[in-house]
Amino acid sequence: MDTFLQFVGMLIHIDKFLGIFIQHYGGWVYAILFLIVFCETGLVVLPFLPGDSLLFIAGAFAASGAMSLGMLFVLLLLAAVLGNTLNYLIGSFIGPKVFDSNWRFLDRDALRKTHGFYERHGGKTLVLARFAPVVRTFAPFIAGVSGMSMVRFQAFNVLGAVLWVGALVIAGYFFGNLPFVRQYLNVIVLVGVFAAVVPLAAGAIWKLFRKPRGGVRPN
Repeated sequence: MDTFLQFVGMLIHIDKFLGIFIQHYGGWVYAILFLIVFCETGLVVLPFLPGDSLLFIAGAFAASGAMSLGMLFVLLLLAAVLGNTLNYLIGSFIGPKVFDSNWRFLDRDALRKTHGFYERHGGKTLVLARFAPVVRTFAPFIAGVSGMSMVRFQAFNVLGAVLWVGALVIAGYFFGNLPFVRQYLNVIVLVGVFAAVVPLAAGAIWKLFRKPRGGVRPN
């Protein structure tokens, strides 16, 4: 039991133990990384799994020759796209029941407003959310609940995945093995998260407190 718990703990913090996994499991590490990224983006109950730091560290190991950069990019990109798609489909399945059911603890008007927000700004939200932990996990689910069209969702889903996986894996490939970066990786990741979350939060606050302008527009 202790061994199993230890393995689960290492899996949750695989960004810190990736070298050990590569030594013990060889090529299977690709499948492990695929499953972690797929579950982190595809299941709303697993937002605590590593994401940004994992991609960055994986890129660093690719630079050392321990992993293939091309295979890593393709598999992680596929995992990110499929994970978001699953999350969206779950939200889409639940969505109609939410709108049609008279559940006292749910504000259907708020859900309708969410639907309208995603129709106007859903694309930008999905792309930016890729770089924000927890938000990344919930954004596709809410897109499904709010009724965002599949075609529109997939366009921004793929774009966001390419930017997210590409930026972090390539950054790890070129800078992940620098001693300074290794030493302050957590701080660097937090700064990146802050830079991604602030525009989302600022936009939401601005829309929340914006007041409609009164008066009559001049002809």
